Amino acid sequence: MDQFNPGRRLCDLANRSDDWLRPREVPLAIINTPHVTTAGKLAGLLEAVLQVPMPVRVRAWDGSTAGPTDAPTLIIRNRRALRRILWQPNELGLARAYVAGEIDVEGDLYDALTRLAGLVWRSPDRRDLPFRTVAADLLRLGVLGTQPKPPPEEMQVTGGMHSKRRDRQAISHHYDVGNDFYRIVLGESMVYSCAYWASDEPGYGLADAQRDKLDLICRKLDLKPGMRLLDVGCGWGSLAVHAARTYGVRVLGITLSTEQADYARKQVADAGLTDQVEIRVQDYRDLDDGPFDAISSVGMAEHVGTEPYRQYAEILYSQLKPGGRLLNHQIARLHLPPKQPHQPRSFIDAYVFPDGELAPVGVTVTALEEAGFEVRDVHALREHYAKTLRAWVANLESDWTTAVRLTSPGRARVWRLYMAGSALAFEQARIGVNQVLAIKTHRNGDSEMPATRSAFAA
Repeated sequence: MDQFNPGRRLCDLANRSDDWLRPREVPLAIINTPHVTTAGKLAGLLEAVLQVPMPVRVRAWDGSTAGPTDAPTLIIRNRRALRRILWQPNELGLARAYVAGEIDVEGDLYDALTRLAGLVWRSPDRRDLPFRTVAADLLRLGVLGTQPKPPPEEMQVTGGMHSKRRDRQAISHHYDVGNDFYRIVLGESMVYSCAYWASDEPGYGLADAQRDKLDLICRKLDLKPGMRLLDVGCGWGSLAVHAARTYGVRVLGITLSTEQADYARKQVADAGLTDQVEIRVQDYRDLDDGPFDAISSVGMAEHVGTEPYRQYAEILYSQLKPGGRLLNHQIARLHLPPKQPHQPRSFIDAYVFPDGELAPVGVTVTALEEAGFEVRDVHALREHYAKTLRAWVANLESDWTTAVRLTSPGRARVWRLYMAGSALAFEQARIGVNQVLAIKTHRNGDSEMPATRSAFAA
């Protein structure tokens, strides 16, 4: 609501008579402090606008510094960065400034994000901001002005929520960044989901953990030669290739990303599996190829959305043979937040996963059961995803120059911030990830499941 927008409120104040700036109305600590550096003033302003103490050191555009010396440094390169935060005093304002290169972090990024968690994961009550107090220093620093345009990497999708057209836009925004860029981040496996770190032996790395995850999925699905597997949201085809080559199954993989499909088809051809694996650019709502013996849905449900998820589950159920298994691998939030009016847009929604939605695992299980599935196993892998994300960040940072050349400085910064922040979210149990194994029983209730979990459990 406009009356609670701090940027507009302060600009309105600045455009009025200077009478309100008389010393009796502004604390002497702000006016009579010529010895206070630009960085010192910035730290104070950020504390006032964001309404929490600054936990990091601040370096201003003139080189001055303020704040704890044993903390990472938040580098503020220009006044525009402050203007963004002033207009959006929440995670989106900070993210826009970071993506635009107007602020940066010197020191350990994870430590900085942990310290800044009070800023980036909250939205202050704008009505409580000390407008008149803050405006005096903002005027002196030349920070006040119109709201800057968002960086070009910010996405605005159009059309009805989770319509086929809008879903294609959202998927393209995230997955059509370029296969070469993803190769840098994901490594040789080209698997964009939580790895399964099954060993701590020296030399065991990301590629090994991703291979073990793919095999874990295949074992849970009890794949056998000649079976038909539907891989919904097949990505770059790594699971399809592994299942066909290792277990002798026939695979249909579908994705909405043309770049993913092109890469996956090349993977399939290079592996000599074109007679076993088909890759399509297709919406799951247009499926009519069942029944399948098994279905994998890895990192797909987050894009489906919470409200359409029941329909998604029903479609998968209709495509599965009696006795067939579904493996749903999905990120989960720990609880549903209370609905709030005028909820500010998040960094993830604006830059990473437009329209992406997370639900608690209980909501997912309920939707699967309501669609007709019997849920047989839930496997939590939260710590595994934190380790995976840290490996992806390390990959990106180790070839940063190439990543920037392939995309843009802003796009590379989006990915660095998103993956590092997500790693912390998993480590701190703010989100989780689960593999849910469900079956479509026969009419008589026969599940075709083994008597013990040892047949498919790690």
